[in-house]
Amino acid sequence: MQLSSFLRTVLKLDAASCLLMSAALAGGSRVLSQPLGLPAAFLFESGVLLAIVGLYILWLGTREETAPVLAWVVVIGNIGWALASVAALTMLPVVAGLGLAAVVGQAAAVLLFAALEWRGVRESAWASAR
Repeated sequence: MQLSSFLRTVLKLDAASCLLMSAALAGGSRVLSQPLGLPAAFLFESGVLLAIVGLYILWLGTREETAPVLAWVVVIGNIGWALASVAALTMLPVVAGLGLAAVVGQAAAVLLFAALEWRGVRESAWASAR
């Protein structure tokens, strides 16, 4: 499938947000833990995972074409990340109001990226089929 410039742009923006959040969470996990009411280990491990995911999404965003399944992995992964983020709130003992807002806000942003990438993958697939 040929990736549209729209999809490549959205993927690069998603990757940038992952990598920036990764740096903030992994690098500032101890500082952020208390105001967010989230365990430092949870923040650090989330940051490490975001680095891996962000690099994959960046790599994909630099391709001219790819197998459709590789792009769908990002869409499904983003939906899964948003759902897991909200689910994590129910499993953590005490989350501060700021932490709740941060987790819900990032989940909403991730769902927005998933929707934009879904649109981009579908458009790219349709254009490639012509």
